Amino acid sequence: MRIKYTLYVIGALLCSVGLTMSFPLLFSLYYGDAGILPLLFSMAATLAAGGGLVLLFNERSKTLLNHREGMAIVALGWLGAGIAGALPFWFGGFAVFSDALFESISGFTTTGSTIFTDIEALPRGILMWRSLTHWLGGMGIIVLSLAILPFLGVGGMQLYKAEVPGPVPDKLKPRIKDTAMALWKVYLLFSVLQVVLLLFGGMDLFDSICHTFGTMATGGFSTKNASVGHYESAYIQTVIIIFMFIAGVNFSLHFKLLLGEPKAFLKDEEFRFYAAVVVVCTLIVTFAVYGSNYGGFGDSLRHAAFQVVSICTTTGFATADYEQWAPVTMAVLLFLTFLGGCAGSTGGGIKCMRVLLLLKQAYHEVFRLIHPRSVSHVKMGRHIVRAEVLSGVLGFFVLYIGLFILSSVLIAAMGVDVLTSFSATAACIGNIGPGLGTVGPAENFAHLPVAAKWVLTLCMLLGRLEIYTVFILFVPEFWRK
Repeated sequence: MRIKYTLYVIGALLCSVGLTMSFPLLFSLYYGDAGILPLLFSMAATLAAGGGLVLLFNERSKTLLNHREGMAIVALGWLGAGIAGALPFWFGGFAVFSDALFESISGFTTTGSTIFTDIEALPRGILMWRSLTHWLGGMGIIVLSLAILPFLGVGGMQLYKAEVPGPVPDKLKPRIKDTAMALWKVYLLFSVLQVVLLLFGGMDLFDSICHTFGTMATGGFSTKNASVGHYESAYIQTVIIIFMFIAGVNFSLHFKLLLGEPKAFLKDEEFRFYAAVVVVCTLIVTFAVYGSNYGGFGDSLRHAAFQVVSICTTTGFATADYEQWAPVTMAVLLFLTFLGGCAGSTGGGIKCMRVLLLLKQAYHEVFRLIHPRSVSHVKMGRHIVRAEVLSGVLGFFVLYIGLFILSSVLIAAMGVDVLTSFSATAACIGNIGPGLGTVGPAENFAHLPVAAKWVLTLCMLLGRLEIYTVFILFVPEFWRK
């Protein structure tokens, strides 16, 4: 593996992160808040570190990246971005470094778990940076760099496979740079549209941008302590429900829609499964809260839909403290924390495609027991799913559950109650945000032991990068020639 070239690319990525800090800096300058110096110092430090790596390891190459270099760049690039993103929180004295890193990784991985107890007390520029980390991480800073840094000469399919969620990356264009640009155009279009719609609902421009970043990235950072529940507006909540659902869909389908292929949604089996789960779970939760928590059916449906879509897409916004709802709603929402959105979406979790393939494979095994001489295959739509894809899905599922159990036990061993330990781990490895127990929608992660926050920080990275990309770095064979 070309270590110097890998560090050169990571340096360029850090420069990109440093430059993006100019956007929240503009808001700090406009409002004249306490975020000006922290953002300036952070930008300077990040650009210096990134520029130093670029100058020190200036080895441009036209040779394609191999799979090991691609995975190393993605995993180390995300870690570097997380460290850089923590600097504004740390330099401003808003958090100790471990907490600042937790918040930054939570942002870039679009998790939305927070250590801040009073969000509204933070400077506007810091709040904007906090939300911007979501938006950058949502489609992926690696894909962003492929779109805007073509001078790197990187053979980008290796980066794309390591970055884009899901077992089968959907290459929309012959060139990876064009694919990245197409995805970002769709992402930007929906983001602008949501900002405009939120403005029509009475939300100011600053909050509209921040909540759009959290919605389209399925992140969940809000500028309000009560999250979206602060806005007692059916219109605003409905707009966010719609765009959370959109963000949980494979973005290649949105791209096809813009090309005039609306039937692509109905033809896609994963989308049908995703939509069916959302509808069924929404109805279950609606009838569970109707009469007991909300008097009107309309209010019950809206709040149920908001929480179901928020958890299923791993966004993590909240309009209510759902821990006060009926126990059956807890069971439904807990199931959704593991499901996640579609492959190729900005959501986390196991992903609907993997769950659907696991169900199909289970049915296939039962069918073979009944008809041992039959020749049958697992299909997704009209396509036969290759054995190596099924093997990868099964391996991912085993690793996901294994890491979930191990991390939960580790956190419980630190003195955290079992419900909080398991739900916090599920929330972080699934990139959801709030959990249950003492990390519920009305609480935060500030009170957890420092060691627990480090475990959860690793869980967020593992979940966002689909486990393999990070896990493989700890395998000795990866570093051998």
